Amino acid sequence: MGATTAQRLAERDYADVVLVDIVEGMPQGKALDLNQSGPVVGYEPNIVGTNGYEETSGSDIVVITSGFPRQPGMSRDDLLAKNKEIVGGVASEVKGRSPDAIVIVVTNPLDAMCHVAYETTQFPRERVVGMAGILDSARFRTFLAWELGVSVRDVTGFVLGGHGDTMVPVVSYTNVAGVPVRQKISDDRLEEIVQRTRDGGAEVVKLLQKGSAFYAPAAAVAEMVDAIVFDQKRVLPCAALCQGEFGVEGLFVGVPVRLGADGIEEIVEIELEDDERAELAKSASAVEELVQALQKV
Repeated sequence: MGATTAQRLAERDYADVVLVDIVEGMPQGKALDLNQSGPVVGYEPNIVGTNGYEETSGSDIVVITSGFPRQPGMSRDDLLAKNKEIVGGVASEVKGRSPDAIVIVVTNPLDAMCHVAYETTQFPRERVVGMAGILDSARFRTFLAWELGVSVRDVTGFVLGGHGDTMVPVVSYTNVAGVPVRQKISDDRLEEIVQRTRDGGAEVVKLLQKGSAFYAPAAAVAEMVDAIVFDQKRVLPCAALCQGEFGVEGLFVGVPVRLGADGIEEIVEIELEDDERAELAKSASAVEELVQALQKV
């Protein structure tokens, strides 16, 4: 999804983009292809492809998508050992070459890889953030819009917690043009939609048979980059290092954050219903187990 993210960002026409990949020729070829799209689409940024990191020096924002994709039948947890080494290597290069960068982590298992990037770079928590909640929320909003036959733009809702089977679609804050979704959809049907949201990534993997989702994740990353570049102060669900917020201590968990030029400017605490708070605590526990496993691989 790295190349798709590069395409979305290049087409926004506000920043140069560097593509890094260990496969010789691949990032160079994709960069050349993207550059040659500029005259047709109408964008000016320079896209560079490289197998090293020198060209990334002084980056304002770094998006880490490196890693093995999830295969059918493989849980995100199965990726832990393989991707820890990869993300740690990338983060080490970022620390040395772009010490003021804001790092957006996309590699799965997302919550654990945020810890790897954070501990490796030793950046302040405001400058390490995970992309998961925007993607999961987009899936949730899509399924709700289909169910109700309305525009996705009129569906507001978000997903908190870990990026996995324990994610928490927050139904109590979900509405259609201000109308609570519970007034429009039965509880049983809502639970089915919530479950499909939790299975959203696996559903795509199963259909593709090879690889995982990349269009929607790239769109979610671009929304985060927009918020940072233009200091939009967007309130978005992202994986952030909680230090007591929502009763979570020392873990990267999906929570609403205000995202601006400095990265995470605030974790926005909201009043959850009792069952949602319990589900968030359960999700945080699953992340904690993953982080503990991380220390052993």
